[in-house]
Amino acid sequence: MSETKEAVKGIATASAKRKEARAFAVLRSGRGRLYINGFPVEVYAPNEFVRMKILEPLWLARDYARSVDIKVRVKGGGFMGQADAIRMAIGRALVKWTGSEELERTLREYDRTILVGDPRRTEPKKFGGRSARARFQKSYR
Repeated sequence: MSETKEAVKGIATASAKRKEARAFAVLRSGRGRLYINGFPVEVYAPNEFVRMKILEPLWLARDYARSVDIKVRVKGGGFMGQADAIRMAIGRALVKWTGSEELERTLREYDRTILVGDPRRTEPKKFGGRSARARFQKSYR
């Protein structure tokens, strides 16, 4: 059986989407650092709540996370959608890196959205109204 390019290079990649935000994570062996769009997570996250949300999968996978460096590219959406997309990409990449079913079970039991995304997207606007569903009012007089 042939090995994938990622296995040969010693990296794991994963992507995730949340609303309009798209995140792509790359894991390499390292010292446990996390960079988002080239900035350390402490600088990137606008407040403590967002930072905690991003770091949840790393806290749950504490043993594995100490030995990897994670670089995440994210774009689109707002800061909360980006935080959810980053969190999901990191969780998926950690599971891929370790190959551990125990870690996957731990993440899934804690919060399923770390591994599985929410498929809802915004509905496109249609003609005859101001938004996707709302219609312009009509008066017959």
